[in-house]
Amino acid sequence: MLSDRLSVEVIPFALDFLRPYVTATGSLARRESVLLRLRDENGITALGEGVPMSLRGGDSLASVVNELRTWAETPENFPAAPPARCAVNMALADLEARREGIPLWKFLDPAASLRKIRCNATITAGPVADVVAQCEAWAADGFDVFKLKAGPEDAVTLAVAVRAALGQSAKIRIDANGSWGDRAPSILSDLEAVGIELVEEPVTGLADLATLSRETSIPLVADESVNSSEQAADAFFEGSCSAVTVKLSKIGGLDAGLGGHLPTYLSSALDGPVGIAAAVHVAQTLDPGLPWPDMAHGLATERLMEGSLSTAGTVVAGSELRPPALGSGLGIELDEEFLARCRID
Repeated sequence: MLSDRLSVEVIPFALDFLRPYVTATGSLARRESVLLRLRDENGITALGEGVPMSLRGGDSLASVVNELRTWAETPENFPAAPPARCAVNMALADLEARREGIPLWKFLDPAASLRKIRCNATITAGPVADVVAQCEAWAADGFDVFKLKAGPEDAVTLAVAVRAALGQSAKIRIDANGSWGDRAPSILSDLEAVGIELVEEPVTGLADLATLSRETSIPLVADESVNSSEQAADAFFEGSCSAVTVKLSKIGGLDAGLGGHLPTYLSSALDGPVGIAAAVHVAQTLDPGLPWPDMAHGLATERLMEGSLSTAGTVVAGSELRPPALGSGLGIELDEEFLARCRID
């Protein structure tokens, strides 16, 4: 119990992937996450989500759950783990927006204008033929930006194969998860001939990213290396990257602009519909012309999962997202029966 007027429920859950989610650094069969549900004295219910970053060596599910339960009992102990902070900040913002009867994006930025958010296809790592087949399936549903998960051994081969299959109009971006190491300069040199929109986190560390940025014409984007406005400022002054991709559970809240030091766009931490809906609302507050016009965000990952916790199903429609139209705040209502099957006790 957070107070006599606000009740708190912490709900760990897991969503199964339709197929294993494979990146350059690991694999997941299901996504474990935590919902935070607040209810005030008037019966207004608000939601938040915090996704433990298990493939990044971050806080465990158990530690995030424990921090949220501790905060519920002693609210002066604000969570330290970014996913737990994210869940609290998201739920409190959702609560205030619902109390005011306005959508979350309007609460976050009254000057924002509602717009559709373009999304990239998120392609899991695998053999060349499998990656190409995934891209073709997403393309058939209207996607024209494709993010490949690729380590140093297969990045060039995959990019060449996807370019050949999808043609010159497709935009290809690569997420290396910091795995390319000393091979990064030669890989980027080979990729320049393929035509790559951007590469996320080819190496980790602002100094190494800065060195690499000066050696390639391909825009580099920070992910794991930038988690705060202070780090974004450092990245700007060092010339480390062209932009930062932001996961709300990575930064611990809804301030995706990171102080405005660099352009930012949003990526999923493989959230459930609560986290995805929050990211779509937050995206409304970002400049649509940065880091370049019509930038695609990485938020279509609900397609990778079996079922949805939302009564309205997945938030994504084709390759575009809009904030859910259901009510105020996040606009998400939970499917309680499905949630009960997904809970982790």
